[in-house]
Amino acid sequence: MKTSEDRIRELALQAINELGENATEEKVRQLVGQKLATEGVSSKTSDRTGTRVILTTFGINQPGVVSTITSKLSECGCDILDISQKIMQEFYTMIMMIDLTGSTKELKDLQEEMNTIAAGLNIKIFLQHEDVFRYMHRI
Repeated sequence: MKTSEDRIRELALQAINELGENATEEKVRQLVGQKLATEGVSSKTSDRTGTRVILTTFGINQPGVVSTITSKLSECGCDILDISQKIMQEFYTMIMMIDLTGSTKELKDLQEEMNTIAAGLNIKIFLQHEDVFRYMHRI
């Protein structure tokens, strides 16, 4: 059985209200998964994108940009699912889809790590949950 995004959103809000101050992303995801299971929906359906993030970066091309970013992701236990890179003369752009399932860090901590790398290399790095992109492009 398939469920709508509106139903998942409704269940997530219910879970947040039920958990109150104890609400964490993982606890909310578990509670929504349990509620979906009682409705006959596979938990795999609801968790499919739960731990994927999109990393976008751009700046002046220089040696070590990709290596520095991917090394830090590897240290944190992240899995690169897809990568696209383009170099145009002295400029570069890179987009990655990353799975945080095995990560030793929370998204916020990983964003801080990437901000440190960006400052050191004088580039821009944005790390956002995949759902941000899904909701931005629904209109």
